[in-house]
Amino acid sequence: MPQTLQNVLYLFTPGLSLRRDGLALRIEHEKQLKLSLPVHNLESVFVFGADIYVSPSAMRLCWEHGASVCFFTDWGRLEARVEGVPQGSMLLRRRQHAAAADPARSAALARAFVAGKLHNTRWLISRSARDAADAADAGLLRTAADAHAHLLRELARTPDDLDVIRGVEGRAAALHFEVFSRHLRPALRDSFPFEGRNRRPPRDAINALLSFLYALLRHDCVSALTAVGLDPFVGYLHADRSGRESLALDLMEEFRPWTDRLALTLLNRGELKAGQFLSRDGGTVELGEPLRKTLVAAFQQRKADEVTHPLFQEKVRHGQLVFIQARLLARAVRSGDDYTPHLFN
Repeated sequence: MPQTLQNVLYLFTPGLSLRRDGLALRIEHEKQLKLSLPVHNLESVFVFGADIYVSPSAMRLCWEHGASVCFFTDWGRLEARVEGVPQGSMLLRRRQHAAAADPARSAALARAFVAGKLHNTRWLISRSARDAADAADAGLLRTAADAHAHLLRELARTPDDLDVIRGVEGRAAALHFEVFSRHLRPALRDSFPFEGRNRRPPRDAINALLSFLYALLRHDCVSALTAVGLDPFVGYLHADRSGRESLALDLMEEFRPWTDRLALTLLNRGELKAGQFLSRDGGTVELGEPLRKTLVAAFQQRKADEVTHPLFQEKVRHGQLVFIQARLLARAVRSGDDYTPHLFN
């Protein structure tokens, strides 16, 4: 059903129709009114899936009042952004570029991204420590969670130096992957050996799994940032590099533990088998097409699950979280205020 958050109207349900009603938008399902909103309260309309109808008059009403209409696939890839003559995105991008050129402002934003990642990684590790059947595993995981808490305190005291902030993030990542196999049930560890993060190419099944799921998350972040008018290629924590969506990588950081948890859940529930991963010459491990389809379906299912948002105290889909954070980031860039990452609890 329709939902509004941060002056954004989200349309998910197949069969919805969006029509104009004077200076309001009328959302119907099977010819029954579900919601009516004055257009002047909206900044954007996000439409997910091909089975939602948006009338031409509704689109015209939106662009006449400065509200964009963004069309996404069911799985969150941005396909089109319809708006009138752009009014605010140029100023937003100027502020984004100015912040990237300001070492103190870049450091503040980078620190927020890393803080979100460290908090959420600690959340993931702590959950596994509580659930661990083996006392040794639980102890190692609790130690890693405590180390992340210490790094969070250290991060808050770091100077406005991107290299120092990146160093804290790197140490946290090393700690996380050092105990990563302890999240797995002991019976699975021989089938899914893991000795640390590697990529380009991945050398084991877990690394292949993580790389694929991170790619799906990255695409969602690019879509979310583009939809709110930010340039996904100009980041703060991640340095600029030709062809690299640095801001999307920044936004990804706080959501990587969410993706890690999905991977671990699929493995621990036995939904993935070692034989589904393909070993190639040279030690590379790849995902076959059937396995990729399975992972896309699982990723989409997880995005449809709901959680109560800590800021708005409303139920939202997990898939909405990157879009909500992109808007919060745009506001922080525009205003110069602090950015608040999403914290899982």
